Amino acid sequence: MAVCGGVTECKNFENNVEIETIAKFAVEEHNKKENATLEFVKVVSAKEQVVSGKIYYITIETNDGKTYEAKLWVKPWENFQELQEFKPAA
Repeated sequence: MAVCGGVTECKNFENNVEIETIAKFAVEEHNKKENATLEFVKVVSAKEQVVSGKIYYITIETNDGKTYEAKLWVKPWENFQELQEFKPAA
């Protein structure tokens, strides 16, 4: 169960359509902003934080063989998604 303000691991993220959709959105938004051509491969890990909506911290594998960390803010009741950060994983 998510705790308001606390960051928790997303269980069963490998089979979660919502998290995969958000991860694909992150790659698409990064490509638009950076004029890049990365392609989504899979979600490596995912965490969430309940705020006004949710902040997702998702580690994504792409077709260049690298992993990236994405931070996204999502408010589904407003149909709102915002990529806040996309960087190579440490």
